[in-house]
Amino acid sequence: MSNTPPNPSMTATDLAEILFSSGLQASDSPTPEQVRTAVDALSRTCGGDPSACAARVAQEAGDHPDTFAVRMRWALDTVHDAYGDLTTAA
Repeated sequence: MSNTPPNPSMTATDLAEILFSSGLQASDSPTPEQVRTAVDALSRTCGGDPSACAARVAQEAGDHPDTFAVRMRWALDTVHDAYGDLTTAA
């Protein structure tokens, strides 16, 4: 599997939101391959539309504001490890 995002227009932020919405946890210490597999699968579930996963992220942020920032930082760092140097949306 390549380190190309499921949709070439996706930013690191888009991919991190998808990863955030997945079942992977930091405690799992997922490999880059596992991260790309999870992101690809969930991206297909969301119909390739990052905004569908963004809604899940917003819900999770509201439900668990105390852990949101830590998980999102992990997701961003993990996406950069799995996909290399990608643009991060502002």
